[in-house]
Amino acid sequence: MSVSSTRRLRNVTVTLEEDVAQWARIEAARHDTSVSRLLGALLKERISAQGGSAAEAAERLASFGKRHRLSLRGLKIKDLINEGRGEGPR
Repeated sequence: MSVSSTRRLRNVTVTLEEDVAQWARIEAARHDTSVSRLLGALLKERISAQGGSAAEAAERLASFGKRHRLSLRGLKIKDLINEGRGEGPR
């Protein structure tokens, strides 16, 4: 697993349960990579499996925020999930 190095990478903080973090460390070691890059690759695979791209997801997030006059700081994950289903915020 590898994440393209030609794109700009962003740092994020992720909080995991201990057993999940342990699995991630072991899996990253098996693939000779970091937990950060492993998670990036897994998320990228998930986007591809859903038939989208990171750029499309970012655009959807931006348009959702503009349409509902929200700052991204106030956006709740459930709203984004509902938007993807065509339900919008509740």
